[in-house]
Parts: sequence; structure tokens; C-alpha cells
Amino acid sequence: MTGETTGDDPGDDNDDTLAGAGEFVVIDRLVAGRTQADAVTLGPGDDAAVVTAADGRTVVSTDMLVQDRHFRLDWSSPHDIGRKAIAQNAADIEAMGARSTVFVVAFGAPSDTSVAAASELADGLWDEARRLGASIAGGDLVSAPQWVISVTVLGDLGGREPVCRSGARPGDTVAVVGALGLSAAGYELLRRGVDGFPDLRQRHLTPQPPYGQGAVAAAAGATSMTDVSDGLLADLGHIATASGVGIDVDSGLLDGDRRAVAEAAGAVDADPWQWVLGGGEDHALVATFPDELPAGWRAIGRVIDSPAVVLVDGAPWGGSAGWQSFG
Repeated sequence: MTGETTGDDPGDDNDDTLAGAGEFVVIDRLVAGRTQADAVTLGPGDDAAVVTAADGRTVVSTDMLVQDRHFRLDWSSPHDIGRKAIAQNAADIEAMGARSTVFVVAFGAPSDTSVAAASELADGLWDEARRLGASIAGGDLVSAPQWVISVTVLGDLGGREPVCRSGARPGDTVAVVGALGLSAAGYELLRRGVDGFPDLRQRHLTPQPPYGQGAVAAAAGATSMTDVSDGLLADLGHIATASGVGIDVDSGLLDGDRRAVAEAAGAVDADPWQWVLGGGEDHALVATFPDELPAGWRAIGRVIDSPAVVLVDGAPWGGSAGWQSFG
């Protein structure tokens, strides 16, 4: 996928539209000049791609982004949207203790979408995939009433067992790697039209998962792991439920995260703790460890012997725990 544009509205570009150029011409333009990762032995051009699975097992995840639900074209460039689509899928593979190797992407858009905008989206997809040493082996292009991007990612465990949500045990340390609350802060700033805090706004548009840390956690003996996509407390709730344990988060260990968004919270009269504890889409990794934490990880709480529950400083949290897909 090639080309670049800076416009936010894909229908206002003077280049050929998807309808005018035609599906196969557009696909040829989008895949031309791309170099596939070693895991891809046959890329775009046939009815299906062929990829290798060195471990003998393949970790698979899929996710979908829908315009005006997961991104807005008046906030994000197509390049930003492409990066976000890859990042949030790669974070799921990281959370299993694996490494992303191959992506397959389907893109639906109105027929008057410019080829230039589709090309910029593809550039963003490839930009983020290359950060992982991965590539895009194929996909689909269809007409749709709005932009929809569906991504399937394959991952390699490298000989390790997957780290599931169900292995946390009482006495384990709960730890995180990556930022918390930045994406939620950026979203609220964008929603309210606040021009300041550009770094926070960009962290919502293009999340930055801690690539490589999933495998680090697995090698260090993590007993459970997930990425923070819905919100820290909500995602810890998945671990608590799957493992049949309680989790107690120590807010004092998260004060640095609160301070990082406190000024922005003051600008919009928001509670910074809500962003840190209930904000999603940072795609940090949170895991439980029975022993010493690996480098780069920081403790934020502990696993307790109780029915499945997530507490903050020993008590239920009064705010929202995180995102609901059908809320």
C-alpha cells in the first residue's frame, strides 16, 4: 500500500476515487513495493497467502474498527487510523506472551473515498507493522457506507506456553508496563475541543503498546496477563474472574500516572483517577507474577484470596471500571 495525503476528509481529495479506479487497480497500488516479513512465503496476488508458523502453533486474534465508534476522520488522519488498527491487535498478541508476525486487513469504505486516503491508511498499517518486524500478507477491499477496518493478526509463541487470564494466584504481584490514562485523557481533550496537550491527544489517536514486553513477562514466569484496552479495572476484572481470585490495586503505586494527566484533567474539570483506573485504549500490559518483576515492569497491587473482585485500596471503586462495547 502506497501514497500519502494530509486531508481528514477522504471524499474531498482530487485523486481517483475507489469507484473510479476499480478494486483491483486500487489493490495493486496499495500492495506495490511492500516487502514481506520472513514469515510470509506467499503474499498478495493469489486467492490466499501462505505463512509459516515456526513454533508449530499460531496465536490468532481479530478486531474491528468502525468509523465514528472507534475513530473519527475529523480527528485522525488515515495514517493514524492505520497505526491504531495494527497496534490494538498487536497488543492482544503481546498479552498472550507472543510476538506478532503477520496481519491480514479488510477495509470497507464509501465508493467516493479517494485512493490517496486509502493509500495513506495503508501506509499507517505498514508503518506500525514494521515496528514489530511483521507485515501485511493480504486482505480485502469492499464498498461500505462508512469506513470499517477489520484486522486479523497471527503471532508466534517462540516455544513458550501462552500466558492466559486464568493463572493468577493469591500472593502474586500485579504489575504493569506502559502508560495508563493517557488515551482517555486525549479522548476527552479531543471531545471537548481543547487544543492544548498535543502529546495526550496523539496518544489517543495512535496508542503505543509496549512491544516485546509480552514475551519478557512470559519468560519471567507471568501467571496471567492482559492488555489494558477497556480500562485497568475492567481488564483486571477479566483476570480476577478467569482466575477465581481477588485483586487489590494500590492507588499510591499509580500516583505517577495520575500526575501525568492531572493538568489536563484540571483543564476539563475531570477526575484524573477515572482516566487512570477506568480509561481504556492505552494498550499497556498488566500481569501477575509470583516472583521478581522483569525490568520495565512496576508493581501496582496484589492478588488476594477472595471471590473474584477488583478493589482499590481495599474497597470497591466508585467510578466506571471501563469501556462497554454496547454501552
